[in-house]
Amino acid sequence: MLGVRLPQDLDRRLSALSLQTKRPKSFYVKEAIAEYLDEHESIYQAVAQYEAEQKAGTLKTYTLEEMKQRHDLD
Repeated sequence: MLGVRLPQDLDRRLSALSLQTKRPKSFYVKEAIAEYLDEHESIYQAVAQYEAEQKAGTLKTYTLEEMKQRHDLD
């Protein structure tokens, strides 16, 4: 279980949404946290992979010109 203190303005907005949609506030809190975690876990996984490849010496880099040619951006 987790208890969270929200600033008054956020609590007011969350309460209004809850009343309008007849869903509990906890529904929106869970949805918001799940979305946040999905996004940030992906970012941290990508950073960890980049750092591992960099440390192992297997990270492939490209110049701007190579990228332009590769994606036909001339």
